Amino acid sequence: MLGNFSYCNPTRLYFGEKALERLGGELDQYGSKVLLAYGSGSIKKSGLYDQILEILQAHEKEVIELPGIMPNPTVEKLYEGCELARAHDVDLILAVGGGSVCDYAKALSVSAWCEEDPWDKYYLRMEDVDNRILPVGCVLTMAGTGSEMNGGAVITNHEQKLKIGHVFRDNVFPKFAILNPKLTYTLPKYQMVAGCYDIMSHLMEQYFSGTDDNTSDYIMEGLMKSLIHSSRIAAENPEDYEARSNIMWIATWALNTLVAKGKSTDWMVHMIGQSVGAYTNATHGMTLSAVSMAYYRHICPAGLAKFARFARNVWEIEAADKTVEELAEAGLQAMEDWMKELGLVLHLKELGVTEDMIDGIAEGSFILTGGYKTLDRAEIAEILRESM
Repeated sequence: MLGNFSYCNPTRLYFGEKALERLGGELDQYGSKVLLAYGSGSIKKSGLYDQILEILQAHEKEVIELPGIMPNPTVEKLYEGCELARAHDVDLILAVGGGSVCDYAKALSVSAWCEEDPWDKYYLRMEDVDNRILPVGCVLTMAGTGSEMNGGAVITNHEQKLKIGHVFRDNVFPKFAILNPKLTYTLPKYQMVAGCYDIMSHLMEQYFSGTDDNTSDYIMEGLMKSLIHSSRIAAENPEDYEARSNIMWIATWALNTLVAKGKSTDWMVHMIGQSVGAYTNATHGMTLSAVSMAYYRHICPAGLAKFARFARNVWEIEAADKTVEELAEAGLQAMEDWMKELGLVLHLKELGVTEDMIDGIAEGSFILTGGYKTLDRAEIAEILRESM
């Protein structure tokens, strides 16, 4: 039965080859000072930086640059951005890059004018925002996180060995997002397939919960089937526009909060994967792929009917002559085969995890209760060892 819920998503999306042409109109709605946040410089090599700078200058914006945002943004980088945003009293943060840059921009938007340590307030105590929020716009160059249309912002504290995501309310969502699938073409295959698995994980972590006949589950089955199909095409031909555009659009819908409405959600793969990332700084999607098979086989008996449905409706496995347990395992095996086909990481040792890290990673994994089975620390450690 659908629970009670409200739904609001205030982000305006512009999608397609000509989407960047809409940036100027959005810029006109904000003041003159724009903080341009981006990563290591790939946008300069691709020419995107020059295109955006030309648009900013044409609309008479003063540009304050904040380069060097890393794949797993750190708390130190957050503090650096806070100082810059306050010193220039910026009117808009324009994030150009993948999910990490978008996450960082949202974290900065609530932290710049926070009167106390934002790490303590938002990431340790998980408090709501009660200070000025800077508006954020995104120009996306990687599909995967859905960060362009949600309130999530993940920050890493290496000193504390914690990687934590805070899901902020809709007043922190990006005001607008520019999605041109062609901007994702320059992404290395490793990063592209990692993004594909991040999308798949977002869907599964909302799908594998509940026992009711929920409309969201039907939507997610369609999204997963489309992702599997398009990811195979994109892995062979990275410049197949239809495949890349489908992947980009699926990524947005997988985590723009819509399909989570009216049902419980799991998110333990993300909790474990993020803790792995705090120890290794590995690519986010690969930390998820490395622990997923052990995790889902561990909880499968507690959600057997849904795992059997996953096999039938997503992987199109015939149920004839199979027990429900055999059908569920066949679905998980089909998923593992697809992961191998894409070249995803399936073992934590490939990410640099060593045996002496396991207890610390387990301790750093937040335990959530929305899925089919609530884990304890010993079970998390067992899953990690099985993932090695």
